[in-house]
Amino acid sequence: MKHKNSHLLVGYWSRLRKGREVPDQTDIDPRAIKRLLSYTFILDCENPARPVYRLAGTALCERFGFELKGTSFLGHWESQSGLALASLLRQALKLSQPVCLSSIAATADNGMVELETILTPVSFNGGEPTRFFGMVQMLSDPTPLLGRSIAYERLVGSQLIQEDEPMPSSYDQNQPPPPPPPPSLRAHPRAPYLRLVSTNDSPAFLHFGSGDLLQKMFDVISRWRAANSEDYSRFV
Repeated sequence: MKHKNSHLLVGYWSRLRKGREVPDQTDIDPRAIKRLLSYTFILDCENPARPVYRLAGTALCERFGFELKGTSFLGHWESQSGLALASLLRQALKLSQPVCLSSIAATADNGMVELETILTPVSFNGGEPTRFFGMVQMLSDPTPLLGRSIAYERLVGSQLIQEDEPMPSSYDQNQPPPPPPPPSLRAHPRAPYLRLVSTNDSPAFLHFGSGDLLQKMFDVISRWRAANSEDYSRFV
C-alpha cells in the first residue's frame, strides 16, 4: 500500500475485529474515521460476481459522476479487470483478509489517474463475511479529474494484506491530496504495521478506447511498473 489513509483504514479494521476473523458492519463508527468517510463505501458481495454498492461517500460519487448506491461495483471496470476482481473478492472473503487494488482510471477525454482501492471484509449482523468496507485514494496528480468524472478503470495490480511487518522506511509521507470539490483529507500521523502479500497477476489490456487513449494507458502503466517492486511487474 502506498497511501497513509490506506494503512489507517486497515489498522481501524484490525482493531475492530477484537479477536474475530472479521469485524461486523455494525461495529463501524463513522465518527472514528470522519476524515475518510467521503471516500469510503460498503460493498455487498453475497454474490462476488455481482458486487453492489450499498453505501458510498459523496466525494467518491463525485469522482464517478453519479450516485453509486445500488449500482454495480464492476460496472466501471473494463471487462477482463471485472473478471479478475470477482475472483479476488471471493478469495478475500474466504481468507478474511483485506485486499489492495492498484488501478489506472480514465476520463472520457483521456485524462489518466492512478488509484488505490482498499477492501476490508466484514460480516453483517454476525453472519459470514459477505461485505466489504472500502476506500479509494488518489496516488497521482489529481488535475485530470478536475471538472471531470471517471469513465472506466483498469486493474494493474492486487495484493492481499497481512499485518505482521512495519511499513518500509521509504514510505512516502507526502501523498497528493484528493481533487476538489471535496476538501482534502489529512492522513493520520501514525499508521499501523502492515505487509502486502500474495500478489495476483492482472488481466490483459483490452482495446476499449481510442488510439490516443490506448497509447496513454500503456505509457502510464509503463511508468507505474518501473516505479514499483517486482511483485507488480508481470502484466501485459
